[in-house]
Amino acid sequence: MQYKIVPVTPFMQNATIIWCDQTMQGAIIDPGGETECLLAEVSALGITLSKLLLTHSHVDHAGGTQDIADTLNLPIEGPHRDDQFWIDIFEQQIQQFGFPGARVFSTNRWLEEGDTVTVGEETLEVYFCPGHTPGHVIFFHRDSKLAQVGDVLFKGSIGRTDFPKGDHATLINAIKTKLWPLGDDVRFIPGHGPMGTFGEERRSNPFVGDSVG
Repeated sequence: MQYKIVPVTPFMQNATIIWCDQTMQGAIIDPGGETECLLAEVSALGITLSKLLLTHSHVDHAGGTQDIADTLNLPIEGPHRDDQFWIDIFEQQIQQFGFPGARVFSTNRWLEEGDTVTVGEETLEVYFCPGHTPGHVIFFHRDSKLAQVGDVLFKGSIGRTDFPKGDHATLINAIKTKLWPLGDDVRFIPGHGPMGTFGEERRSNPFVGDSVG
C-alpha cells in the first residue's frame, strides 16, 4: 500500500491518499477540504478512487467529504456511529470554524471495533478510539505497519478533549490499549503535523509516554 499526505485548509489537516499497488484503487482518508486540490493529486497519481474514509466528524477532517462523494459517486465509510452528535451540528461547525465550502455528509457505513475496510487488495483494520470525539476510529495497515490515527495522537502531543463529548481519560485509555499494542515500530500519520512512531511516543510523549503516571 502506498500513501501521500496532502495538508488541506488553513488547519493544515493531513488528508491522506492511500492506494493499492496491484489495482491502483485508492481512497482518501479525512478529505477535510480543498477538494479540487485533492482530486488533482489523485489524477496525477493515476489512481481510481473507490471510497472515502473518515476517522471522525470534525469539520476540518470531513468538510470536503460529501462534495467528493457526490462528484465521483463514492461511498463514505466511517466514523463510528457515536460521532452522529458532531454530524448533527455540522452546520454550526462550518460557521464557527470558517469552512464556507464545507457540506454536511452522510456516511454509508458506520465502523466498529474489529471491522476492516478494503482498498483494492489492501485491508485496513479498524480500532475504536474515542476521547477526542465519541466516535473516533483509527485505520491500521498491518503489512506496512502504518496507522492513520486522526486526532487521537500527535508527535509529542495528544488530541484535544475540551470539545463537547470529549474525555481525557477515555482518550488516554484508547491510546494505551488500542495503539500501543500494535507495536513500537508502527509509523503513524496524525491528523495534523509530522509523522512519528508509537515507540518514540512511548519514550518521550509528555502526555501518554510510559513514564507518565
